[in-house]
Amino acid sequence: MNAPTPTPLTAPAETLRAALAGLLDGLPPKRAAQAVDRLIASYRGATPTDAPILRDRADVAAYAAYRMPATFEAVRSALGAFADAAPGWVPGSHTDVGGGTGAATWAVSATWPGARPVTVLDWAEPALALGRELAAANPALRDARWQRSRIGAALTLESTDLVTVSYVLNELSEPDRAALVDAAAGAAQAVVIVEAGTPDGYARLIAARDRLIAAGFRIAAPCPHSAACPIAPGSDWCHFSARVSRSSLHRQVKGGSLAYEDEKFSYVAAARFPVTPAPSRVVRKPQIRKGQVLLDLCEPGERLSRTTVTKRHGDDYRAARDADWGDAWPPVRDTDGLV
Repeated sequence: MNAPTPTPLTAPAETLRAALAGLLDGLPPKRAAQAVDRLIASYRGATPTDAPILRDRADVAAYAAYRMPATFEAVRSALGAFADAAPGWVPGSHTDVGGGTGAATWAVSATWPGARPVTVLDWAEPALALGRELAAANPALRDARWQRSRIGAALTLESTDLVTVSYVLNELSEPDRAALVDAAAGAAQAVVIVEAGTPDGYARLIAARDRLIAAGFRIAAPCPHSAACPIAPGSDWCHFSARVSRSSLHRQVKGGSLAYEDEKFSYVAAARFPVTPAPSRVVRKPQIRKGQVLLDLCEPGERLSRTTVTKRHGDDYRAARDADWGDAWPPVRDTDGLV
């Protein structure tokens, strides 16, 4: 799933990496790593809804180094699939709920270039403050509002075109999750929710998907339909992967040596207006064998299937060899027959 290429001379992803490097330049890697270890323990545990995980600037700086690049790429991937399903639509305004340091706002500006009214809501003031500093490097975000707000049952949202909610539901109780999804559905024309690509993250995501459909939304991605998910509960989970470039500081903080990592995530993108979902979606990494490619697909009619594409399929075979986990299938071709 590739998001549309942004038009600015410097892509938001590169600008964000540069802004993070400059902001975190004075933070000792050892201190950042210690903060990251504590944050990982907090995120994996049960966090009460009245206790923000990001408590001070050191926490927020560590979080930005540890999570922002991955969150950006996961959200950008989800938004790219949504944009493919609604090619004529551009959000005129955006609200990021629980946005913290604003990774999703950067992803929106990478998907639909240009300035628009942007509001970031979070209950952690240090996260909002750092997000505001980072946003100064992105012309599309310089006028964004960074507003402290309790995320949960008491949340009220102003009318907006797009609401994003990324890696937030895991911090909330079940009633607060439902209230947040309902508030987003009541305020927005489009809602994109991203969660961790784990069985629990998928379960939270499916519950949110059901509420959006009940509220009258159409599923734009990743599903090729707005019917029930064909995965039997507890048997598997739907998730995808985004490749994340890692800076040297990022590698130090996360204790890795590779120049990249893969972020696993689950998502749903839904809209109140007509959308054109993918005919089917590749839901596992394609298996390339001699003379054939095996594609695991989610298809309309609440169905999962495996399709074998061989050399005798010509252009489809060449496209299948290039297909990636999360891509639409079959590929869209122009009038000359090219993908």
